[in-house]
Amino acid sequence: MGTMKYSREEMVESVPQTGFFGHPKGLGILFFVEFWERFSYYGMRAILIYYMYDTIANGGLGMDKTTAASIGSMYGSLIFMTGILGGWIADRLIGSRKALLYGATLIMLGHVAMSLPFGIPAFLASMFLIIVGSGLMKPNISNVVGGLYHKNDNRMDGGFVIFYMSINMGAFLSPLVVGALQKNYNYHIGFLAAAIGMALALIVYVIFNRKSLGLVGVEPTHLLVGEEKKKYARNIGIAVVALIIIIAITLSMGILTFNTFSFVVTILGVALPIIYWTTMYRSKDVTNTERSRLLAYIPLFLTSVMFWVIQEQGANTLALFAAERTQLDLKPLLGIDYKIPAAFFQSLNPMFIVLLAPVLSALWVKLGKRNPTTPFKFTLGILFAGLSFLVMIVPLTQSGTQLINPLWLVLSFLLCVIGELCLSPTGSSVSVKLAPVAFNSQMLSLWFLSNATAQGLNAQFVKLIEPLGYTKYFMFIGAIAMTLFVIVLISNKWISKKMEGIH
Repeated sequence: MGTMKYSREEMVESVPQTGFFGHPKGLGILFFVEFWERFSYYGMRAILIYYMYDTIANGGLGMDKTTAASIGSMYGSLIFMTGILGGWIADRLIGSRKALLYGATLIMLGHVAMSLPFGIPAFLASMFLIIVGSGLMKPNISNVVGGLYHKNDNRMDGGFVIFYMSINMGAFLSPLVVGALQKNYNYHIGFLAAAIGMALALIVYVIFNRKSLGLVGVEPTHLLVGEEKKKYARNIGIAVVALIIIIAITLSMGILTFNTFSFVVTILGVALPIIYWTTMYRSKDVTNTERSRLLAYIPLFLTSVMFWVIQEQGANTLALFAAERTQLDLKPLLGIDYKIPAAFFQSLNPMFIVLLAPVLSALWVKLGKRNPTTPFKFTLGILFAGLSFLVMIVPLTQSGTQLINPLWLVLSFLLCVIGELCLSPTGSSVSVKLAPVAFNSQMLSLWFLSNATAQGLNAQFVKLIEPLGYTKYFMFIGAIAMTLFVIVLISNKWISKKMEGIH
């Protein structure tokens, strides 16, 4: 079995431990790269659902709204599912740094494809490239961030919050830029801006990564060698051929439609984390202490899934709500002759995170040993997520069929952001802390898989919007979240005990 040439301690020591606001110097380069990668992703996503259901005459693809919302969720789910492959490739073949580089290149090419006016073929090619590229890049850039610190470094949570700010600074600016370009020009000019942003991230990483990141992520942690390598090569080859045959047969028979594919994605979203977690738990390379920590991870993972079910609907359910049921014309509200582009609401979530993340980061550091436990932070996260949907019931029951004040959407996004800041950076950090040594990168893949599971479920949930109506739909999803909140709150002490000394 292949082993690393360098220990975690040696890799950490190879990185300058100060130089970026009291954090390792390498955090600065990763901050910049992630900023532009997220600019490209969220800029594209801000107008994606409108592009899918807008008429062909307006430059769209002419899909119905339910299909567009379901495809948006499938797309997000598959991006996070391929994180499994990305984590495995990094751990067993090429290391996190190369995986990050290759992933960034594919993402850039995907955005370039989306900027070309070739309809469905360009759309599908773009989706494929971005899905595979994000799977390589997303878990591995977070793994490199975690690798900058010793496991018990009190700065790690704060470092992930700062890193999370880069995501949300890019996510805040991109809907404004891309949304304005789409409104004033066309969809493809908006997608081109996303491609340029990704190209900037790639250039900066290539120039600066060696000096800033030292040895972190250079080598695979669990190198595939010998007979095991031959076995995997054979099995992967068989799987690829089988997949091609299945796709060819189902396409020729007319079985493979967007609707049937959405069910496949949902099933995979539920099955993959179960298989993935079981594989780690039963591995002979995992110690008893690590198995206990994996048990603690189960309720945290389920809470994360439900949180992302709600948070990720900001890009489809709330995006549709903004376009259909929200007063976008400011003249009746403020006397200003201006109509808000619906895509601008996608900037609310990252805007609030940019404003509130420094406050929360400073609070966690100041509290020190009195810092709330990870399970309690997760409990707060799901509470605020549930409230963000339940609060939307109020204007809907009062306004009837009238358009609602956009401030209700603002409030919904704000509540969800408070929950996100409690749960999401903490989830990345605890995944690093609870990770078995042999599954270092793959544990972060499992963490990102919670989002894949959530969006796989959303591919079916969004189909309920039309039959239920918005009021009953928000009530249904919010009630599930609040039920889980109570269960996790009761389970806090058990989770902390199973984490075996990790706060």
